[in-house]
This record gives sequence, C-alpha cells and structure tokens, in this order.
Amino acid sequence: MATKSIYDQGLPHDEIMYLEHFQRGNDFCKIELFRSARGEFKAALHYKPGDEASKKLEADCNNQIRQDAKKVYVIVPIVLAIIAAVIIFV
Repeated sequence: MATKSIYDQGLPHDEIMYLEHFQRGNDFCKIELFRSARGEFKAALHYKPGDEASKKLEADCNNQIRQDAKKVYVIVPIVLAIIAAVIIFV
C-alpha cells in the first residue's frame, strides 16, 4: 500500500513546514552540503522550537563545517607555496 503524503494526513501547517525543512536538511546532509543543511534545521526549529533532533543535527552540521574549514586552512597555504615556487623557479 502506498504511503500517504504529509499533505494528505491533515497535519497543521507548522508541522508540515517542520517536516519539509527537517527532511530537506537530512537530504542536504546525505550529499554533504552542511551549510544548506544547517539552514534547513534552523528553519525547522522556527516551526518546532526546542526540537532536540533539529538542534542535534544543526550542531553536527556546525562541527562538520568547522572540520572542513580546518582542512582548507591547511591546504590553501600549501597550494599557495607551490604556486609561488613555480612562479619563482620557472
């Protein structure tokens, strides 16, 4: 049997909006778009303040963004040094 759409379940508007943002946040996490996911979880919290799942996933996104930034902070100086070496020695 086919599952019912969230729109056909008679849910209040705020619950539908929460579910849409929460699902979109999960989808963004699956493809590692953590900034977009964080925004969706924040939007979900707008419709369901105090939701622990959204808070936890937002915090997870923040941690992942920080880890990604650290990687960039290590890689960029190395790339710049390589470019400078090529310019100087060629």
